[in-house]
Amino acid sequence: MRSYIGVKEIYQSDEKHLGITWTDGAESKLDVVELRRKCPCASCVDERTGERILKPDSVANTVRPLQIDSVGRYACVIGFNDGHNTGIYSFKYLRQLSGIS
Repeated sequence: MRSYIGVKEIYQSDEKHLGITWTDGAESKLDVVELRRKCPCASCVDERTGERILKPDSVANTVRPLQIDSVGRYACVIGFNDGHNTGIYSFKYLRQLSGIS
């Protein structure tokens, strides 16, 4: 059984990237525009089919996070400057987006 890997810290590493320090010591840098484009919420992904509804080109390259709030010990919600704030990004999903297994 795999042990729990959580997030120790999420921070703005530069204008366009969020940095994540994981509890196992791994480090990630995620492009904030791509995070917005890969939002997992029901407005962006069809809940029944899993098909992405959000068109990537509808997200401006100037989108930036304004706020990050934790959701329990398993996820966070990122509020973006385009008004979108309904995506719950599980730590497992963020880790997958980071390319870390």
